[in-house]
Amino acid sequence: MDSQPNRNAGTGQLFVVATPIGNLGDISYRAVEILKKADAIAAEDTRTSARLLSHYGIATPMFACHEHNEEALAEQLLARLRQGQDIALISDAGTPLISDPGFKIVRTLRRAGIRITPVPGPCSPIVALSASGLPTDRFTYLGFLPRAGSKREAMLRQIAAAEHTHILLESPHRLVGTLRELQGHLRPEHEMCVAREMTKMFEEFVYGTGAEVVARFEAEPPRGEIVLIIGPAPEAGEAIDDAAILARLHAPDMHSLPPSTRARSVAKELGVPKSRVYRLLTDSGA
Repeated sequence: MDSQPNRNAGTGQLFVVATPIGNLGDISYRAVEILKKADAIAAEDTRTSARLLSHYGIATPMFACHEHNEEALAEQLLARLRQGQDIALISDAGTPLISDPGFKIVRTLRRAGIRITPVPGPCSPIVALSASGLPTDRFTYLGFLPRAGSKREAMLRQIAAAEHTHILLESPHRLVGTLRELQGHLRPEHEMCVAREMTKMFEEFVYGTGAEVVARFEAEPPRGEIVLIIGPAPEAGEAIDDAAILARLHAPDMHSLPPSTRARSVAKELGVPKSRVYRLLTDSGA
C-alpha cells in the first residue's frame, strides 16, 4: 500500500483518512483505494460510515472508535499494527482529529514508533474559510466555544480584538445566541460569515456585519452543520469612506484652518488615521 518503511520493521501503519463532509463525490481516489486495501477501518460511527463504504463498494470490516473508547482502543490498535495489519482511521465526516476523536490514538502510536500516514481531503473549517470572503492569510481555529463562564467570555473578547480571522463550529440551535453575544463585543462594521450545509443541496454562505447576520438567522432559524467565521477587528475608521472624510474636510467651519490642523481635527473627530485624511486633503487640491 505504501512503500515507505516503518521505524519498527514488520509492523503495519495507521492511515488517517479524510472523508466527505456531505457530498459523497468529495473523496480522493487514494482514499478509496486505501479504505479498500486496509485490514480494518476504525470509524467514529460505523452506521454513518457504512453509507460511504457501500457507495464505493468497500467491504473492509469496521469497528467503532469514538471519544468514549479511544484511550482503551489505542493499545489494541498498537498490538494489531505490530502484527503487521494496516488500519485506516476515519471520522463521520471530514478530517479525523479536527474536533473529532483520534488524537489519543495517534499520539500513542506516534510515541510507539508506528508510521502514521495522512490521506488529505475535506476539512469543514478550511472549506468554509476558502469561500467566506474573509482574510485567509492568518487564522485561528477554536472549534466549539465553551458553553458558558469566564473562558467563553475571554474567548469572545479575544475574537473581537484579534487582528486575524477566527473559525468556530456551532450547532444550529445555539447559533443565534452566540451571534448575539459576539455582537455585544464587536464593532458595528465587523464582518463575519456563516457557512452551513457545505457541499450539500442546501449549501449557504451568509456574509455581512454582525447585525446583518443575526437578523438573517433570527428571521429564519438555521439547520444543518455550521461553521462560523469572524474576520479581523476593523481598523479605526475603516468603515468611513473617502467621500465622508472629504465632505467634513471641506465643511464651512474648516475653511479657516491650516491644512495640517484641518487634517488633525477631522482625523480625531472621525476616528481615522491622520495620514489618510491629509492624503485626501492634498489630493483634492485644498
